[in-house]
Amino acid sequence: MPASRCGTEPRLVSTRGTLRLRGRGLRAGMAVAFPRARFARISRHSPSAGLRASKLGLVVTVPSSAHTGRIEIVLAHGGHSNLYGPIQVVTHALHPPAPRPKPKPKSKSKSKRAPTPAPPATPSGTAFDGQGMWIWYMSHSDGGNVSAIAKQAHAAGVGTLFVKSSDGSTNYWSQFSPQLVAAVHAAGLKICAWQFVYGTNPVGEADLGAEAVANGADCLVIDAEGEYENKYGAAQTYLTTLRAKIGANYPLGLASFPYVDYHEAFPYSVFLGPGGAQFNAPQMYWKAIGTSVANVFVHTYEENLIYGAPIVPLGQTYEGPSTAELVAFRSLVGVYRAPGLSFWDWQETSAPGWAALAAPLNPEVKAPATELTSPLLRQGARGDQVLWLQEHLARAISSQPTSGIFEATTTANIKQFQSAHALPPTGETDASTWGALLLLQPVPVDWTGAGPKG
Repeated sequence: MPASRCGTEPRLVSTRGTLRLRGRGLRAGMAVAFPRARFARISRHSPSAGLRASKLGLVVTVPSSAHTGRIEIVLAHGGHSNLYGPIQVVTHALHPPAPRPKPKPKSKSKSKRAPTPAPPATPSGTAFDGQGMWIWYMSHSDGGNVSAIAKQAHAAGVGTLFVKSSDGSTNYWSQFSPQLVAAVHAAGLKICAWQFVYGTNPVGEADLGAEAVANGADCLVIDAEGEYENKYGAAQTYLTTLRAKIGANYPLGLASFPYVDYHEAFPYSVFLGPGGAQFNAPQMYWKAIGTSVANVFVHTYEENLIYGAPIVPLGQTYEGPSTAELVAFRSLVGVYRAPGLSFWDWQETSAPGWAALAAPLNPEVKAPATELTSPLLRQGARGDQVLWLQEHLARAISSQPTSGIFEATTTANIKQFQSAHALPPTGETDASTWGALLLLQPVPVDWTGAGPKG
């Protein structure tokens, strides 16, 4: 499982942070307008700030009153540029405040109340609950010694091992055997299989997934990445074949890219749709992506929640993340009420990394001071999120096409749907519109002939 190829994170900035802009005709002194409420339209009352020249190019300081949404440039002749974004704006409180001096103790003072923890997520009753660790090669993980692996796992609070079982459609890995499963279970741990899939022979891939299940896996995880982009028919064939062999209720997870908006050609709507995976384990490798632990949670949840599957974050112990980062990741899993989490991977985890997995959680870690919203889609958008929108909208308006392209018909149908649900008929998918749409079951689409146009 290579690191997620999501690049850096140009669309997330804090208030009073610096945003670099590039574009034809831009120059210092032009005003950049930001929404004054989440996803609000730009108006003359919108907060704005001037572009200025810097060593990085043209930059703007985000106003303290700015909010998440699309921005625009006020041009010299009084006109406006096209909308850009959305830009995810988090408050400056995302950054840790300066230490405060401790107050002098008072006589007869009452003891401080401990911070109230966030309500825990409802356990799923599957191997996805709790803390897990991924294993690529058993031979590179404590030499494949199950006793040594179990000792380390228990010491680090790891309850589930995710062990590779196959690659592609013909290469079953002998390391995932009934003997291994029995030994791991005897050591008091759960064991799940994971397979890397390509989409060139989905029936064969499903057969190998089912073989791991037959060998005793407590759950199965699909590691599908760039190779499956634009392969909607293959994804559907794979899942249909797999479910016929393992049953409709067997615990199945998807481990793929965390930022849906960077990978709109990937068939999330198939892998996480009806008959697909019940658990979403996005590869939230913050160091590989080039962002912070807090930001990777905001962006991932922002883009994944619409698919409805419980998110069980997959973090990283490779590339030497700090103890503070690993503890923060584990702590935010609790803040976001996820039923479980896991880390990639065993053979690249250092001694400090193992210690960080067992360290006490940080009660000071909070979710960034911004509300999670749903993806704001409007005419001109395209990709899997648009397709997911259309599949739900088609349940209410049967003539709605499922093309993955947000065109004029989809705009008109969204407005009709919004009016019918007493929502402002904007033709855009704000959070309230998503909330109403996701109460509907998506219409089934047969992708075996061809994929979406978007």
